[in-house]
Amino acid sequence: MPRPDRPLLGLVLAALLALASQALAAGEAGRQHYILNCAGCHQFDGSGSRAHEIPNMRGAVGHFLRLPEGRAFLVQVPGTSNSKLTDAQIATMLNWLVEEFSRAEVPPDFKPYTPDEVKRLRQHPLDDVASTRGAIVARLAAMGYRIE
Repeated sequence: MPRPDRPLLGLVLAALLALASQALAAGEAGRQHYILNCAGCHQFDGSGSRAHEIPNMRGAVGHFLRLPEGRAFLVQVPGTSNSKLTDAQIATMLNWLVEEFSRAEVPPDFKPYTPDEVKRLRQHPLDDVASTRGAIVARLAAMGYRIE
């Protein structure tokens, strides 16, 4: 039986470690962006606040990705679109957020947000957040997805 080429095996392992390290770094960066820019209202665990009409993202935000307008909404809400974060930082944060708070609800065909997509969507901030969210939630409900 032939023995694996040790230098080649070492290169493959080094590449895998580098990729894993980048993924961990992106996840940590997404978490930090969320904590510094969103957790003040949405809470550290994404639970929001009923008393202040801040939506609970846990078990729900992934459903928004089922509709183009829902996906856009996550970028266009004022807290995101008006933040000082760069487009790349927002993409990293949103990708972390949907996986962290709503992994089970993320559709199987989910494609991560990209900086270019965020830049495009960010140029069209929402005028009426509550009505826009209400319309998205109603469409999702009609599809069988309940959002509080």
